Amino acid sequence: MSKSRAKKLGREKYPMIEKEKNKKKNGMLKKMLPAVRGYEKQTVGASLMIVAEGVLEILIPFLMTKLINEGIDVETPNMNIILSIGGLMLLMAFLALGAGALCARFAAVAGTGFAMNLRNMLFKKIQSFSFANVDRFSTASLITRLTTDVTNIQNLFTMLIRMTVRNFVIMITAFCFAIAVNAKLAIVFAVSIPVLGFVMLFIMIKAHPFFEKMLTKMDLMNARVQENLIAIRVVKAFVKGEDETVSFNDAADTLRRAQVAAERIVIWNNPISQLIFYAAMVSVCYFGGSLIVGGDMLVGDLSGFLAYIGQILSSVMMLSMIFVSFIITRASQKRITEVLDEQIDVNDDDADPHLSVEDGSVEFNMVDFSYSKNPENLTLENVSFRVRSGETVGIIGGTGSAKTTLVQLIPRLYDVLNGSIRVGGHDVREYKLDALRDSVAMVLQTNLLFSGTIEENLRWGNENATEEQIHAACRAAQAHDFIMSFPEGYKTNLGQGGVNVSGGQKQRLCIARALLKNPKVVILDDSTSACDTATDAAIRHALRTELRGTTTFIIAQRIASVMDADRVIVLDNGRVVAFDTPEKLLKTNDIYREVYESQMKGSEA
Repeated sequence: MSKSRAKKLGREKYPMIEKEKNKKKNGMLKKMLPAVRGYEKQTVGASLMIVAEGVLEILIPFLMTKLINEGIDVETPNMNIILSIGGLMLLMAFLALGAGALCARFAAVAGTGFAMNLRNMLFKKIQSFSFANVDRFSTASLITRLTTDVTNIQNLFTMLIRMTVRNFVIMITAFCFAIAVNAKLAIVFAVSIPVLGFVMLFIMIKAHPFFEKMLTKMDLMNARVQENLIAIRVVKAFVKGEDETVSFNDAADTLRRAQVAAERIVIWNNPISQLIFYAAMVSVCYFGGSLIVGGDMLVGDLSGFLAYIGQILSSVMMLSMIFVSFIITRASQKRITEVLDEQIDVNDDDADPHLSVEDGSVEFNMVDFSYSKNPENLTLENVSFRVRSGETVGIIGGTGSAKTTLVQLIPRLYDVLNGSIRVGGHDVREYKLDALRDSVAMVLQTNLLFSGTIEENLRWGNENATEEQIHAACRAAQAHDFIMSFPEGYKTNLGQGGVNVSGGQKQRLCIARALLKNPKVVILDDSTSACDTATDAAIRHALRTELRGTTTFIIAQRIASVMDADRVIVLDNGRVVAFDTPEKLLKTNDIYREVYESQMKGSEA
């Protein structure tokens, strides 16, 4: 292979380290902007309707000034002017009400659609994560980002399209009208604007770190909830309900204190804003009264001016609320952007879309692997072996010897740090991920089932499988008999996480689900530990007879599970210390012999 091709496949020494250094971050808002797609009309419509409402509200004080000056504040009141201008004001009020109602509807549709799209973007990105990417985020944190953080952004988005445009239009237009009425009084009022801007900036700088801390504490509380609910049977079995309640109360109280610390700063925004603007209004009333007494200003002009000042005050207060929401959601924006910007460790951009796995041969060539991508902290080191297609290979080793890590590299759940892995004669990085993983069936240590019926769970392996194929896979996994013992058979609802079946039954259903893929490689990661020895032996016999030509890797703690394997890999501290037939290993390898003697001699006696 040429050097350029080797670089393309990432064969150079420790390529992921350099990739991490070159990671680039995009702007937060730019990253979330695609979530508006499909709801552009509602977004623009909400903004246009709210602008129309704002313009109508601005014209009402202008007409009120004219009504007072020409219809009321004269020696002889003019009823024609009062009725005509008053009727026009009433019409504008109704039009403003209609525009506001349309805006509310458009904004609600746009906001919920934006949140839906943003959650879909996040979920799709999470689905593309490698195991290494998932390891960098806790499950509880990802749930918080998909729920609480997205809701925060949705509220901000709705406020932006409903209030920001409206209040900016009203504030600027009202200020222009105020200048037209009396420029001197407008200048008195304008002095308060930069003072308020400084206060808001100060609050934002001080509050942001507290909200980041608050969301981190929320992640921890959610983690306590998730952990407790998943392990609820263990909690009850060990009578630890009171301890778990105390632990949760501590986490909830820690979150409360973080929320109070954050809110303690932003609550100053509203009273300080009101203090500044009411002080400005008092000044306007004082100077405006002086101008009226001196004959330099009409009563109607002061009334209109005060109405404009009230509108400006209302607009600024609303903008202040948006500002506070921005402070609160800034931390949420950052957390969402972290997920969207996460660089996927495992990708198939350079893979051949037409390449498929021809057989189940597997070859490791001087493979190094580290979860931290640190060459000084290797989990697997210099691993090399070759497995022929159709072989059954056992894997044994002590706890922490990296047995699971080894097999997770075959379907590229993680990428190697150095070296290469070949499946079906090609480097795994040459395949599209879908093509590779469709050819490798893996039953993990943790047996996971989903809400729905047994049949629906089995069809994860092959959604187009016939009833005969499903039954055949279940017979091979020794699951058919217990399934048929249920009143509804394959239509039995498993409940969330498969709570209606035992641990051994879960394992057999997961094996059947994997077999339905008709894979080239099957990996059983300690997948029969909850089954009795007779069932374990029956499953292994079925795999040999039903899946001829399929390469099978069996990780097991019981030596009996690998004794009839063609060959056995012995791992010790991330290194392959032996790879041979069980008979030869019994004579030549101390680790294998020690495990054999500790498990088998007692049963023989």
